[in-house]
Amino acid sequence: MADKIKLFVNGEEVEVESGKNLVDAVSAVGIEIPHLCYHPALGADGNCRMCLVGLEEGGPPLVPACKTPAQEGMKVLLDAEHIRKIQHDVMEFELINHPIDCPVCDQAGECKLQDYYMGYDRKDSRMTVPQVTKSKKLDFGGGVVHDQERCIVCGRCVRFLRQITKTGELGIINRTDTARVNIFPGRPIDNRYGLNVVDLCPVGAMTSSDFRFKQRVWFLKKVPSVCHGCAKGCSITIDHNREKYQDDIIYRFRPRLNQQVNGYFMCNDGRLSYRRENEGRLTQFRLGKNERDMLDVITGCNKEIAHSRKTVVLVSPDLSLEQMVSVKALAEKLGATLSGFSDGYIKTGDGDDYLISDDKAANRKGLEILGIDSSRKSFEEAMADAELLINFNNDLSLSYDESGIRSLLGDTRTIACSTHDDELTGQAHFALAISSYSEYAGTVINCDNVLQHFTKAVTKNNELPDVCAIAAELGSPLQNAGQAYAELQRAIGALSEYQPADIPAEGLNLNDSEAANVTA
Repeated sequence: MADKIKLFVNGEEVEVESGKNLVDAVSAVGIEIPHLCYHPALGADGNCRMCLVGLEEGGPPLVPACKTPAQEGMKVLLDAEHIRKIQHDVMEFELINHPIDCPVCDQAGECKLQDYYMGYDRKDSRMTVPQVTKSKKLDFGGGVVHDQERCIVCGRCVRFLRQITKTGELGIINRTDTARVNIFPGRPIDNRYGLNVVDLCPVGAMTSSDFRFKQRVWFLKKVPSVCHGCAKGCSITIDHNREKYQDDIIYRFRPRLNQQVNGYFMCNDGRLSYRRENEGRLTQFRLGKNERDMLDVITGCNKEIAHSRKTVVLVSPDLSLEQMVSVKALAEKLGATLSGFSDGYIKTGDGDDYLISDDKAANRKGLEILGIDSSRKSFEEAMADAELLINFNNDLSLSYDESGIRSLLGDTRTIACSTHDDELTGQAHFALAISSYSEYAGTVINCDNVLQHFTKAVTKNNELPDVCAIAAELGSPLQNAGQAYAELQRAIGALSEYQPADIPAEGLNLNDSEAANVTA
């Protein structure tokens, strides 16, 4: 635990962590120092001057809070008249040439300039000359569109591409009123994290071509979740909205701060994976090619299971721990072979040493910790004489080509429980539509052994059952997600003292001894 020091803010004593600058130190105790160019992941730049504060003694009368370390006994002034004047003057300077187009700006509702104007300025404009005009809708590449006229030249985007991705596609050119952020000639943004500059921009200058003008942010509901794009499991916020009489739609994923998983950022692929939650979904239950009621299809599945002398149950490495343990209980009751084979989810060489993993499965660690065999050999041996395959959302097309799937399945009857309608569900004897991870709550373990809980974000007009419910209908003794979680608590020692709602937002870091403490 970090050492604590005591200092005074506006005459009131507060206790903060030592070693932090004033912006971060006092924000941890609920005191805001306004700032535009500073970001904890990028360090202090000191160019906006919005964070200037007063010191009553022991130093210069005015200091930038982003560059000033908190010290024992320091006396900081935030609401003195001369500090308020500085904040007003900085805001006026930032707004001199800023367009007042909030009603059509993507950043409206999330804009720090907007927030700070309301909190620290609220003055009428004194401009008597025309504003300096700048360019709009500049394609910077990588899905980033720049509205130059809104830019306050804080430099966050430039520093991110130099310090974090180390690709350096952006720079600040010229000076004074002609200063602009721009790409270098012939070098558009071309890296797998470039869209983070949209989140970093405190105003509406950096926008995403994917989200631009799609939805007003004050209509969006924001729900914390976990990205299922790869084994890193970045903490995210799901932004979605249900318009009147329409279905609930996800409009974007954004990174959510988690210092033990992804910090402040996420990759472009994970960010855009929200599209898969909206598109290509299986929404109907089918017997062969014919759509039928859920009850009819479940009844047919249970008859098929009863007549099968050898059944193989295949689970996806994307399933939650609750779903995996429910399916495991089903396989044990049926005396079926359980497999988590999913080699095709691993794309060797695609990952990096930052946030992207070769493994595109969200919960492979869950398979390991629950003792579910994932080897190709055992799966193919079991399939050699299987009469029935029950597939819980495992995308076999990632592991086999078309002829390989035909050879694998042969005359085996198939029950496909799937989130998406694809060639495999189209060929299945029984197709059961299930909810995807944005539509239920669950728990996953990432590649670094961090266990995270995510909550339900989206409610569809036509609610689909999740894997736990389908497994229960097919005979699993665990009849709901609550019973499945109770079984997890018995299997994973680290969960014994936590209910799902009590798991910390940053997750539980399972050390080696805890990860080994399983009874599964």
